Amino acid sequence: MTKYNYAIEIGGGQTKIYQKDCGLVLCEPTLVAAEPTSSGYVVLGLGKKAKALMGKTSDEVEVFSPIANGKINNFEYAEELLQYFFDKIDYKKNSSNIVILVGCGITEADKKLYRDLLHKVGFKEVALIPTAVCTCVGAGKNISSTKINMVVNIGGGNVDIAVINRNSIIKGATLGIGGRNIDSVIAQTIAYDDGIVIGLASAEMLKNEVASLYYNDSLNMEVTGVDVESKVPRSYIITSGDLYPIILPFFDEIIRASDVTITSLPPDISTDIINNGVLFAGGVSQISGLGDYLKKNFRYPVRIVEDGEFTSINGAGKLLDDQELLNKIVENF
Repeated sequence: MTKYNYAIEIGGGQTKIYQKDCGLVLCEPTLVAAEPTSSGYVVLGLGKKAKALMGKTSDEVEVFSPIANGKINNFEYAEELLQYFFDKIDYKKNSSNIVILVGCGITEADKKLYRDLLHKVGFKEVALIPTAVCTCVGAGKNISSTKINMVVNIGGGNVDIAVINRNSIIKGATLGIGGRNIDSVIAQTIAYDDGIVIGLASAEMLKNEVASLYYNDSLNMEVTGVDVESKVPRSYIITSGDLYPIILPFFDEIIRASDVTITSLPPDISTDIINNGVLFAGGVSQISGLGDYLKKNFRYPVRIVEDGEFTSINGAGKLLDDQELLNKIVENF
């Protein structure tokens, strides 16, 4: 039986690393900042340092995620970023094993890329486990029982919807509409409607601190951007009411996809979901008003996990302490 020492969740917003017997040892943005030169691109910052450069450098500097929406878009930069993260926590290269959390809709080709990536970083054994299963474990659910568990994990890169029974996923879907997509649409809409260009960092802050699923919420924030016409800096007050019609379609689509998933199941399984409820987790699940929105628009009982951003990685940490169960999940996936 393989014994794993680390678990990693590479999200669209943050990368989190959990070490057995130590807990969460790293949480940093999944970002690279690079600048073109005559001899190729030069990396200016990784993780937190890359995020600090967003919107504060020349237009030539690119700040991007080499892993987004569950896919490795640039293997070379992904390797450099993960090597940087693991060097920070002083891991034992070539003598450690790791599990990586992935979406339930991942392809075999993408699975191979993730294994190759972690092998290149210096891990002996690399196993993949579903983020949704870890979310259930982190929320205290017994995934080994015959009772059905359903989870909706709203992350930075995508949304995982999964129905789980006896350590494996029996029905699942992945939607590419995570928190980073919401940030982009917020920035685009403010530029189009209000004539002010703001950075993605400002859009993310608006989403986290002002966005609300209460249509009459009174939260507001002053942001500074660049006037589209005059090209000079301009401050502007953004309210929850401004953001409500922007974010609502995202959550409507999540509810639609969740409902389709449930109605496609056999009646006995659907009955279990009605009795047990649906878990909502992930960083974006903490948005103001989600609980009341779900009560009005979703036909099933729900539970929103507190501190939902860390539920899945903490669940993976619990599995590192139960290697027998962890190996069963790996075998089923």
